[in-house]
Amino acid sequence: MLSLLSSRSTSSTVKDPNSTADPAGDAGSSRMKSVRVVVVGAGVIGFSTAVCIAESLPFCSVTLLAEKFSPDTTSDGAAGILFAAQFPDIPLDRQKRWFKDSFDHLLAIAQSEHSPDAGVMLSSGYQIFKEVPADKKPFWSEFVIGFRSMTDRELKRFPDHRFGQAFTTIKCECSSYLPWLQKRFMKAGGLVEQRKVNNLQELSNSCDIIVNCSGLGSKTLVGDTEVYPVRGQVLKVKAPWLQHFIRDGDGKTYIYPGIHGVTIGGTRQEGDWRLQVDEGDTKGILERCSRLEPSLSKAKVLSEWVGLRPSRRNPRVERELVQLQGRRVPVVHNYGHGGWGVTFAWGTALDALRLVRQCLHEMPLQAKL
Repeated sequence: MLSLLSSRSTSSTVKDPNSTADPAGDAGSSRMKSVRVVVVGAGVIGFSTAVCIAESLPFCSVTLLAEKFSPDTTSDGAAGILFAAQFPDIPLDRQKRWFKDSFDHLLAIAQSEHSPDAGVMLSSGYQIFKEVPADKKPFWSEFVIGFRSMTDRELKRFPDHRFGQAFTTIKCECSSYLPWLQKRFMKAGGLVEQRKVNNLQELSNSCDIIVNCSGLGSKTLVGDTEVYPVRGQVLKVKAPWLQHFIRDGDGKTYIYPGIHGVTIGGTRQEGDWRLQVDEGDTKGILERCSRLEPSLSKAKVLSEWVGLRPSRRNPRVERELVQLQGRRVPVVHNYGHGGWGVTFAWGTALDALRLVRQCLHEMPLQAKL
């Protein structure tokens, strides 16, 4: 596995899921005290990235700025189950690394004493298809646990479906995971400030490096016309008898048992900015999910939620130099994950950390002092 930390493999998080600190430090850290890093965005991408930077680069002062924090972020309503679609223009090896790094990180938490506080658990179940997919073994299948094709006997309960995959993956409930990450970030010396950042110019005098994890906000913050909303509506229901997830391969119908209820959904409405609950969508979700799992007709609806996935043809994980108030400031971007934010968060955070390291090494010496 490719390590993005200077002196150890990321797999060492299995020993201690509460730390990614680099015990050997970084070359020249003594002369680079208090390089000021600002991370914009408090969703799962923002906090994952902020934790990676704060723990791995203790000579940096890291501040996270956001208008909204948990429980009011898009990440809070995410089902948070780990598997993925393939992005068209990102090298497959890079996508595999993102998935594996995220899976290993969350698996370590799921198998530790932190599991209930962090809201991270193992989850087994089925992904089913009405038609046999062209790719029966997706790129992430080698990283989840026990991946296999479903048997004819298993498929009998889904008469409208011709093919299925059974596997164990991870469910990460961001309503618990984000506050847990925030505590971890602050323990590493990170600072948190609730404020809206309207443009990067506002940050020009208060930082040396900007890390943009603003999701859909990047449309206005950095003028990215490629990012767009995909509206998602889900329900949380009380159905403690359900133990296994079921997901239709079209991505529009799913049942994900979790720690605090069962998440059922959903919708994928591109370009739709509505944040209000749509009763027609609620009815459709209940009907579709009850066809897959008839016992849901007995479940009590606990809550309804709407969020806008920050979608893009490909996530933007790269760096650039931006002219701000007469200064050239390095900006590392990490956003545009769509519905796969939880799945790729830790992997792309480690990529963002690598990009921050590159920025540090290329900084003029006076900026580091």
